[in-house]
Amino acid sequence: MPATPAWPPKSAPRLFVEQELSSAVQVTIEGNQAHYLTRVMRVAPGDAVILCDDITGEWAAEVVEAGKRHVLLQPRDHQRPREAVPDFWLCPALLKKDRFDLVLEKATELGVDRILPVITRRCVADKLNAERAATVVTEAAEQCARTALPEVATVSRLDTLLDEWPQERHLFFADEEGGEPAADAFCYAEGPAALLVGPEGGFDDAERAAIRAHPASVAISLGPRILRGETAAIAGMAVWMAEAGDWLGED
Repeated sequence: MPATPAWPPKSAPRLFVEQELSSAVQVTIEGNQAHYLTRVMRVAPGDAVILCDDITGEWAAEVVEAGKRHVLLQPRDHQRPREAVPDFWLCPALLKKDRFDLVLEKATELGVDRILPVITRRCVADKLNAERAATVVTEAAEQCARTALPEVATVSRLDTLLDEWPQERHLFFADEEGGEPAADAFCYAEGPAALLVGPEGGFDDAERAAIRAHPASVAISLGPRILRGETAAIAGMAVWMAEAGDWLGED
């Protein structure tokens, strides 16, 4: 007898939905997501779709109806609970749109819990399209099979960020003028943490002084080379995950 195909198949499309998932309630997909399922993935009744709700985790759902404007899904099997996320924030200065999209994407892939965009004096951008940002992080989470989404906070100015900073959270400041090596600083710091990364032109002298004077601030170095804003953010997140995050082994 032929082997029974695995269900859900590994090729099943993945989507995040706003509705809390349960086997007792069907899910209706509309708009761009419905277009993706019917026109791109060409799902049909009986096919599987992987759904995540950022609350209960990951579910395998069965296509009940696949219409032109909507897809009706029945959650069947609870595959995984929502993943545990390290208590680590990224505070990136705004960059040009495509470069900041990259920061949002990689922050999602690397497992950051919260993203707090910051405006500094040398930023070339002064606003962020919240809908676009949500789309970028959601699609990144879908692509890398995450079951949790990072929160993207509203944009704030640097002075506001510092004034409202929670005292118990380390604020690691990537300072191009030098500081403690990032790996050393991350390795020995305990408790909640965040990484602050500057814009393309860096922080000016007054901003740097204000950050260094903050009681939660720890100036760090990301090596001997000057890095672009997006590179510094990605490098810093990776080092933190390796030294203090969930890249570490159980022991």
